[in-house]
Amino acid sequence: MNTLLGVGICMAAGLLFNRIVKKIGLPNVTGYLVAGLLIGPCCLRILDKECVESMSVLSTVALGFIAFSIGGEFKLSHIRQIGKSVITITFLQALMATLLVDVVLIIAGFPTPVCLTLGAIATATAPAATLMVVRQYKAKGPVTSILLPVVALDDAIGLMVFSISLAVAKVLVAGTALSVQSMLVEPLIEIVGSLAVGGALGLILTFCMRFFHSKANRLMLALASVLLGAALADLLGLSSLLLCMSIGAVMANFYNDCDGLLASTDEWTPALFMLFFVLSGAELDLTIVPTVGLMGVLYIVVRAAGKYFGAWLGSTLEHRDANIRKYLGLTLLPQAGVAIGMAQIVIRALPEYGTHIQAVVLCATLVYELVGPLITKAALTKAGEITKG
Repeated sequence: MNTLLGVGICMAAGLLFNRIVKKIGLPNVTGYLVAGLLIGPCCLRILDKECVESMSVLSTVALGFIAFSIGGEFKLSHIRQIGKSVITITFLQALMATLLVDVVLIIAGFPTPVCLTLGAIATATAPAATLMVVRQYKAKGPVTSILLPVVALDDAIGLMVFSISLAVAKVLVAGTALSVQSMLVEPLIEIVGSLAVGGALGLILTFCMRFFHSKANRLMLALASVLLGAALADLLGLSSLLLCMSIGAVMANFYNDCDGLLASTDEWTPALFMLFFVLSGAELDLTIVPTVGLMGVLYIVVRAAGKYFGAWLGSTLEHRDANIRKYLGLTLLPQAGVAIGMAQIVIRALPEYGTHIQAVVLCATLVYELVGPLITKAALTKAGEITKG
């Protein structure tokens, strides 16, 4: 199928299901995913696999702008106000998910390399789905204010944990000795490199803003910086998510009219985000569900428990208010792009187990992305941060 025709079909399906889910009170992102699932290769086959793959660049660009938007929330004044609690909560919810998945799957008798890899993938969250719910319902309050920086930092921690766990898993499969280079140095280079390149682009963006004064020109500068950042990440083998997040964070702290620029990008990105979620739905394959079995069920349940109790423990240790302790963990369940990307890496790094791990992650993505936004909305509503109407 022609790629442009595929894009048009995705947008039409997304808009149709946007209206349908709004009638029954569901988040837009759920409608987009269901639309993609129905028109994709798994169900009605309106879009074939080749067409979906040809539109993958849209997903790359969308993830870049999602990261850029989240980075824009990293104002130092805001971080100082929240304090070290963000870092504490982020570490505990990520590491608790990893630890519980590792332990439970090992006790259940699954191969240790598989358990370690799935435990590391469990750290990843889906900032896109969370951000979509927050924006759609204009959520505002203590839970929301700590949620966005936690989600953004979570993937930085997830990258490090994943790199270390995958290195250990590869050693266990190959029977070779563990290496500090593969366990610590290489992951650290990727993380620091992504942040450094993104920070440099953010500084260049901020400097160039002084020469352009119209809203349209400044918007185009921001678009160019994110596109350039995503391209450099691909060329240099860096994390696009961390790199584009760094661009947004630097801009937020060095550009006075950051809020105005972010508002301009928010006017441009809804169509892009809709396409991202429709394509994510189209990539899901329902035929993998029967192959997942006990491993998939345990991963889905135990990861959710780890996220919730890790967030609760971190919030309790930091003496955050009751709403944050009760509801923050429930907003951290969605999982999509980053986890799927990790699974793709595992297929190449651990061919013996890669297919099984990918099946578990894709099945979990189906569950988390369909149910997660609903739970996020319910949690923020219970916390009093989404008002009726």
